[in-house]
Formats: sequence, C-alpha cells, structure tokens
Amino acid sequence: MELTENALVKNIESAVEKLRALRKWGFNISIDDFGIGYSSLSYLVKFPINYLKLDRSFVVDLFKDPDAKSVAKAVVSMAHEINVKVVAEGVETLEQLSFLRNIKCDQVQGYIFCKPVPPERIKEILGRKEEFTSKP
Repeated sequence: MELTENALVKNIESAVEKLRALRKWGFNISIDDFGIGYSSLSYLVKFPINYLKLDRSFVVDLFKDPDAKSVAKAVVSMAHEINVKVVAEGVETLEQLSFLRNIKCDQVQGYIFCKPVPPERIKEILGRKEEFTSKP
C-alpha cells in the first residue's frame, strides 16, 4: 500500500494507529514521493513503514545537480538505519541505475525496465521473459 507524505501528516496519531493495524494484517506500507512533501524525520520514525519511495525528481537530477546525489545517498543511508527499504522512482538510464546500485538502493522502478502499458498487455509482457532479462 502506498501513501503520500501529505496524506499521513494530516492526523499523525490516527495514521500511526491505522498503519500498525495494516501491518498486522500483512500489508507492506510505502511512503510515496518521499522528499517533496512535508518531510519530517520525526514523522519518519513514528510511522510503521516498510519502504520509502525516493521521488523521481531526485533521480532525474542525479547527474545534473550534485545535491541530488547527496540527498539520494542520505535517504538510502537513513532509511537503512531504521530498517526501511528504499525504492527509487523514475529510473531511465544505465547511469542512474548504476549509481543507485552503488549506494545500495534496494529497488528501482522506471522506464529503464518498461514503459506504461495497457492492462490487456501485462499478461503478454510477463510471458516474455526475455523482455525483462535483456535489460540491466
């Protein structure tokens, strides 16, 4: 289940209670678009989450803005310290993928693997193993 930071910070106590219940039921919880909303480290340690999704704006700027690299490294390091995995959004190039692998980002998603497709094509695509194994 993915939630944005903005949705979580409206009522912290209620959000924490509901997220704990969802975790007990077996849901994995992700905070989407981390770093662009009301990011607060105090919120981060309160929420029972499994994943932070590093917003694509940081990924796109990795090789345009040195601060984007620093933020990505810091988010991955901080998340790992509190046993939360990181998913980088918007990965489009081998250079981005390599950098994220080097800083131990747990997962990535983006056009480098597959562009959006209509639902009726998903079964066809998943049936073609080579489409996914030929990519990095």
